[in-house]
Amino acid sequence: MQGSLATLAAALPAVLGDALVATTTALGEVTVVVRAGSLLPAMTALRDDDATRFDQLIDVCGVDYSAYNGPQRDGPRYASVYHLLSTVHNWRLRVRTFAPDDDFPVVDSVIGIWPAANWFERESFDLYGILYTGHPDLRRLLTDYGFVGHPFRKDFPISGTVEMRFDPEQGRVIYQPVTIEPREITPRIVRENAYAADPGFEKG
Repeated sequence: MQGSLATLAAALPAVLGDALVATTTALGEVTVVVRAGSLLPAMTALRDDDATRFDQLIDVCGVDYSAYNGPQRDGPRYASVYHLLSTVHNWRLRVRTFAPDDDFPVVDSVIGIWPAANWFERESFDLYGILYTGHPDLRRLLTDYGFVGHPFRKDFPISGTVEMRFDPEQGRVIYQPVTIEPREITPRIVRENAYAADPGFEKG
């Protein structure tokens, strides 16, 4: 398996060319970072080039790196991550591309290369707010259509911003501001330094 990973990693620079930003091999997996502006030609090459032949898209997900590896992380906040499979060579690849604009994250849709990207990109848009240019039907998928915000962003409140309930007077479901007071629940053993020193405390 390690020989296959080395073969794949060695082939990627020639296949991706200037689109390739970085390649890493760790924990039995190869990951590449490609430039957002070169995403479509890079993905097409990964699918069609005989050296790679990634004929299947397994998954697409969004990632919010705003709190990754500490608050001082430098670089774009949002990434779209793709997991590819080659049934020809029997190897996998993770491809990561960063949206250049944190305030309005946009990357190209790969639905024209792998139609399976359809619902995956909708999910990433719904949960992270990443827009996929060229997607034919970019609507929310997991939250309801009146939902405000993107719940997997690191700065989204745990309790949300609105709640919905059935109003018997209006005879319909309505939205209203969240009535749950935000609070942070910390276990007592962490909250109180003297708790573990209590003679009556028994460690499980």
